[in-house]
Amino acid sequence: MTNAATQDTVPAPALERRDDMGRLVAMTWHGAGADADTGSARWLVAVDGSACSLRAVAMVAGLATLEKGAGVDLVHVQPWLNKEAAETELPRRGWAATAQARQLLDAAAVRWRLHVVMGEGAPEIASLADALGSRGIAIGSRGLTATESLLLGSVAYRVVHLARLPVLIVR
Repeated sequence: MTNAATQDTVPAPALERRDDMGRLVAMTWHGAGADADTGSARWLVAVDGSACSLRAVAMVAGLATLEKGAGVDLVHVQPWLNKEAAETELPRRGWAATAQARQLLDAAAVRWRLHVVMGEGAPEIASLADALGSRGIAIGSRGLTATESLLLGSVAYRVVHLARLPVLIVR
């Protein structure tokens, strides 16, 4: 199979969450060995496919290899989709946007879980970190689009102000 073909094949998630209308709003995949992982030595890393987010993954992978049993939770946030689009697009987009991050963690032998959620970036990231009991949040200083940063304010900046735990911003 080609690399493009394997990125299009999205495995079934371990967990799914739906809203009160039955719309798929979140899902979680477990990487090799991560399903049995209950340790609290986990960082949450926001991934959007940008170079900065991949540097954040690399930084946290390095930290995770220093501590026995440490793992990484990746999170990818998609904007709101209608019910029909969410069924196919949410998993496909999240899986594709995090392919390089998952490969990086696999190469470093770091256990990972992937969380793909729908909503507004910063609040979803901060909320998930709290819900998971993460030790901290790592996020790239710049995402994929500079225009969004100018119009909406930086997601990293908003995460710093919303988070109740340490935030590592990686350039």
